[in-house]
Amino acid sequence: MNQLLVLDKIKLAYPHQKQLKVVVENFSLSLQEGEIGCLLGPSGCGKTTVLRSIAGFEPVYAGEIKLANIVLSAPDKMVEPENRHIGMMFQDYALFPHLTIEQNIAFGLKNKDKAYIKSRTAEMLSLINLADTRKRYPHELSGGQQQRVALARAIAPSPKILLLDEPFSNLDTDSRERLAFEVREILKENKLSAILVTHNQAEAFAIADKIGIMSHGKLLQWSTPNEIMHNPNSKEVSDFIRRDSLSTLREQAFMR
Repeated sequence: MNQLLVLDKIKLAYPHQKQLKVVVENFSLSLQEGEIGCLLGPSGCGKTTVLRSIAGFEPVYAGEIKLANIVLSAPDKMVEPENRHIGMMFQDYALFPHLTIEQNIAFGLKNKDKAYIKSRTAEMLSLINLADTRKRYPHELSGGQQQRVALARAIAPSPKILLLDEPFSNLDTDSRERLAFEVREILKENKLSAILVTHNQAEAFAIADKIGIMSHGKLLQWSTPNEIMHNPNSKEVSDFIRRDSLSTLREQAFMR
């Protein structure tokens, strides 16, 4: 597999009282084509800021972000979000309430011809097993169904990589567990690379090929779920992972 996404020693910061408040520093990782990565850590550790920087919503003050060997972000360069070929799935799904399900999915395809839009929308509806809901509106679907529609809308334009920001946080535990595996299957079926952000260990171990443990703006370890579980590279990683008992999701993740 080839490297798709590379973050090389990036520094992220916010203006604060006429100075810069550093949020993430000396942060590096790489993701291969077809891999699903996850940034895992407590609230405030900087994981969502990293995701936003990949999307192009936050500037980089040092280092660089490359996608398919193209520099997207650096101190002297900032490719606009709409030109990055990146899909984004938000925590609240951000579906348009006045559009039908098929219209929501087709939203990112508006510059394509009508025949392609119709075909691609039907393909996405079939992929998420919601073909019979195409004329309904978001409020008529369950939370889990809305989540799948949001995923289909993000995938429809065939992005180079998909970013998911706490996508399961609004769901109950049963729905969260089921959909974590569904999302992984959909991404793998479409050979899509993705980066997921979550504070939930079970989700991370269920869906990801690579997990990055974060703390206070630092990446402590970036490795496979099995490697992190059995060979943590520090006491901090070990303590973090063992705060929760091994869940059913993790057990299933190791069995795949």
